[in-house]
Amino acid sequence: MYKPTFHKDWPEHFSKLEHLIKERTSKKIQKILEHPQKRHLESRAKYFVDKVGQYRILYMIFEEKQEVRFFFVGNHKEYEKWYKQFF
Repeated sequence: MYKPTFHKDWPEHFSKLEHLIKERTSKKIQKILEHPQKRHLESRAKYFVDKVGQYRILYMIFEEKQEVRFFFVGNHKEYEKWYKQFF
């Protein structure tokens, strides 16, 4: 299993979620840590994206450290806004 780490902005995004979505996000994070390779954000992007209902989780995998760093969680509109900052 991979070790989770969180970007400094993660708490800001996570704290905005409703209680039920927080629980579902936590469960999804555990699944990601067991099998982190999912869908790339873009073809050559370093970020991966996974879904929790209408919400998105963005993360990077650091194989050499056996670590997954989580950057963002939010609904689709928030996801697009975050995404456009970098691409």
